[in-house]
Amino acid sequence: MQLDDTDIKLLRLLQQDATLSNKELSFKLHKSIAAIHERVKKLKAQGYIKRTVAIVDRHKIGIGLISFSQVFLKAHTAEVLNEFERDVAKFPEVMECYQMAGSYDFMLRIATKDMDAYHMFLRHKLAVLPQVNTVQTYFVLSETKSETAYSI
Repeated sequence: MQLDDTDIKLLRLLQQDATLSNKELSFKLHKSIAAIHERVKKLKAQGYIKRTVAIVDRHKIGIGLISFSQVFLKAHTAEVLNEFERDVAKFPEVMECYQMAGSYDFMLRIATKDMDAYHMFLRHKLAVLPQVNTVQTYFVLSETKSETAYSI
């Protein structure tokens, strides 16, 4: 599907506020409510909109520490890579997991209550995975920018 100008504007609006009703979207985009409804439905069906979520203030729910861990694996076979991805995806502390090109294999964004919780996560979950060779972690001191919307 080729996105037209209305689709792009619709995606921009929904990335900023997914709670906008079809009525509100139709007013902003000068289209009928039915047309907006159909476009949103089509964008979801074709995978442009993967899901709709609420972005929670992590501090209000007790998540005080964000860290980024570089993970080096013991081997690089398809089986080892797949097992690591499957295992790490089960950990609720892991918010994002990326396989990387370069000197390390994976980058993880980890959210925990505090340093003690991170330490327990590392010692009892991440470092004990059989595929893991080394973990190097960097702790976030401050957050200057955090976006969820892509520029389209």
